[in-house]
Amino acid sequence: MFSIASVLTMATCIFLFGIFFSIVRNVSYLARKVETEVPITVFFEEGTTGKQMSKIGKLIEAREEVDHMEFESAEDAWEKMKEEYFQGSEAAEGFKDDNPLINSSNYRIYVKDITMQNALVSYIEGLDHVREVNRAEQAANTLGNINRIVSYVSVGVIALLLLISVFLISNTVSVGIAVRAEEIGIMKYIGATDSLVRAPFVLEGMILGLIGAAIPLTALYFMYQRAVGQILTRFSVLSSSVEFIPVGTIYQTLIPVGLALGLGIGLIGSFWTTRKHLQV
Repeated sequence: MFSIASVLTMATCIFLFGIFFSIVRNVSYLARKVETEVPITVFFEEGTTGKQMSKIGKLIEAREEVDHMEFESAEDAWEKMKEEYFQGSEAAEGFKDDNPLINSSNYRIYVKDITMQNALVSYIEGLDHVREVNRAEQAANTLGNINRIVSYVSVGVIALLLLISVFLISNTVSVGIAVRAEEIGIMKYIGATDSLVRAPFVLEGMILGLIGAAIPLTALYFMYQRAVGQILTRFSVLSSSVEFIPVGTIYQTLIPVGLALGLGIGLIGSFWTTRKHLQV
């Protein structure tokens, strides 16, 4: 019964670990997607020359926060506006020789980590010839807070479950030692070393850990696919704006980590218990 309890607790631990791991990975993936799609936009003062803009661009590009950046000239901005708003209409011909976006040349800057945004913006605002810096401050703060909250909660829950798993596996091994105390005593009297006596219990703990990890990993594989499908089906509006990480990508990390956790907890729980209680 203790062995079953250990396996079930281990399975619960790995199951919840897998859920939190998937959530953290997807939240981080979403944050990264926002970072790459929502740039900081830098506009220049009227009369700023192309050479000065180029110099500013080199200064910004040298910053460690910058992943990559794009330059959009006033001419490019006007062409884009004509395509999006005028759509070939003759109304655009009235501005043929007078670009209404003459002061709209800009750099679009994409940061490596959205939490670095504030420091980069402060630096850019201090540069000469910079008129305005637009940024997604609310997105940066919101995503940063979500990432931290999810990470803290995940670590706390996982740590608690790991301790419970070690405790139950330790109890399982303790019961095994108590039941077989007489046999163990005979083995030691005829010359068996502590390592030889301890080996079956350590192996038992490792097997319990592996079984407890394999069950939830198998269940999570199918549940993750089903959950993602249900979310995208019920909330079809999200399908165009939210993208989940494929289950195969998640499991490239989750399988080795999950099995290592099961094996490690079983090993630690059984080894620690035998070392403490194997005095017969």
